[in-house]
Amino acid sequence: MKTAFRFERLQSPLGPMLLFAADDALAGIHFDLQRHQPDTGGEWRHAARHPALRAAKAQLKEYFAGTRTVFDLPLAPVGTPFQRAVWAAIRTVGYGETITYGELAARAGAPRSIRAAGAATGRNPWGIVVPCHRIVGADGSLTGYAGGLERKRALLALEAPCALFARAA
Repeated sequence: MKTAFRFERLQSPLGPMLLFAADDALAGIHFDLQRHQPDTGGEWRHAARHPALRAAKAQLKEYFAGTRTVFDLPLAPVGTPFQRAVWAAIRTVGYGETITYGELAARAGAPRSIRAAGAATGRNPWGIVVPCHRIVGADGSLTGYAGGLERKRALLALEAPCALFARAA
């Protein structure tokens, strides 16, 4: 049986976004034209008043305004146990921080599975809320982001003032 998703759109400073929910939880957030974006045909219905979508939209606006550093949203994860472990590990990376894919794999309990952690990161359905933009290459370089490297760079720049303050403390 197919899930009947509810969706809403958000105009963000980095381009249009698709937010969608299953039941009472957020199932995904994608920038338009990013990799792995679902097709909104079939059982999808626009639902601007859906509680999870309204909350996500409000919290994303606060994030882009620089007034939110942590998200508090119900999530509806659909993935393998390893993907779920990686996504949970990504959520431990604080605002303004970055870690490498190697560190992410270790936090997910599979320190030797760096490439698999990278692949699971690429399948993260909740861009920004599960902050996969904070994961970088072993040398600190920006690698892989389903929403595009320019957006990853912009998200890290948005969080940079916090990172600079944390390093100075």
